[in-house]
Amino acid sequence: MNLEIHCASANPDKVREIEDLFREHLGDTVTLLPRPTEVPDVDENADTLIGNARLKAQAIVDATGKPAVADDTGLFVDALPGELGVRTARYASDRPEHANDPYGANRQKLLESLESQECLTPESRRARFVTVAVVMWPDGRELAVEGECRGTIALTERGEHGFGFDPLFMPDEFPDQTFAELGDDVKNCISHRARAFQELARKLRDVSTA
Repeated sequence: MNLEIHCASANPDKVREIEDLFREHLGDTVTLLPRPTEVPDVDENADTLIGNARLKAQAIVDATGKPAVADDTGLFVDALPGELGVRTARYASDRPEHANDPYGANRQKLLESLESQECLTPESRRARFVTVAVVMWPDGRELAVEGECRGTIALTERGEHGFGFDPLFMPDEFPDQTFAELGDDVKNCISHRARAFQELARKLRDVSTA
């Protein structure tokens, strides 16, 4: 049995990661369909990651009548409680440069915020990434999972791979390298998104072969 699922994300970087993870863990048992271009952006106004993921998935289910997969990711920095989390992608939206370079603006604001708190040691720059992924069906069924990766925020940007906060986040498994230095092959084994989608793939495998 082949299960067709629409991807709710319009972020090409995120879609590429999800496609790679589905291909690795599900093979041809699940086909990931692109987000319909006519579906408008969803206002991610929930106060939790799972809430935002459900909003995005439900919008695609309503538009297509088919299952949809969505995720939401937050970076949680111990020294900056409440500043990122569900607002991670919009962290520096108060800055003009965010409109043209959201990734760069977000990273720069994070570095400046930690510096202003005099967080210069690894212990004071602890952080964790959390991804929540959900598949929703038109009949109301739902699968939801969570993946987490703990690490440290680097003092400066390093590396050429990945996107978002990858040039700053050093996972505990490789404490001297950022995700952007490790590259996609390693990141897709240990990252928050990888862990969430590995678990989601396991559950979907059971559904698609039932």
